[in-house]
Amino acid sequence: MKIWTSEHVFDHPWETVTKAAMQKYPNPMNPSVVGVDVLDRHIDPSGKLHSHRLLSTEWGIPSIVKSLIGTSRTKTYVQEHSVVDPVKKTMELRSSNISFTNLVSVDERLVYKPHPHKPDKTILTQEAIISVKGVSLSSYLEGLMANTISSNANKGREALEWVINRLNAEIEEFAASARGTMRNSMAAAAFVEK
Repeated sequence: MKIWTSEHVFDHPWETVTKAAMQKYPNPMNPSVVGVDVLDRHIDPSGKLHSHRLLSTEWGIPSIVKSLIGTSRTKTYVQEHSVVDPVKKTMELRSSNISFTNLVSVDERLVYKPHPHKPDKTILTQEAIISVKGVSLSSYLEGLMANTISSNANKGREALEWVINRLNAEIEEFAASARGTMRNSMAAAAFVEK
């Protein structure tokens, strides 16, 4: 078993980062995620948003690995459960693979919360527990997988920044459109009054 951890500070408020996290896929930084299906989403009596999603991923698995695991399949599935608590301002996301579980399990936990001293920033803490089963060199393979997770975590943070920029651009475009509509309405009203 190998445990990987990381902490990152986003220069954005918690509300912005959590909105982006819910809209993270698809994005150009993580092209291996080819589908996201929402299986369940509800708000509990305390006001927390619960989501259960299925992520479909397509990995380019080297042929030697395919022969070791006895498959040519490259599509894998991950289940993701998240809870957003708007009162405590936390978002916890847990994911685990549901493909190849007889060979490997990856359980990941991400927590987003406001920075305790800088409310305009958000702290992301990540942890992944990796277990490779029934193969020699499992410790070595777990280390390789931890390196891959670390690389993918960096891409994931870049993806969140990309989504935030996209959302900000959409908001600005909407605001500009609304200002233009208001100016046109006011100009038309002034014209009618003459």
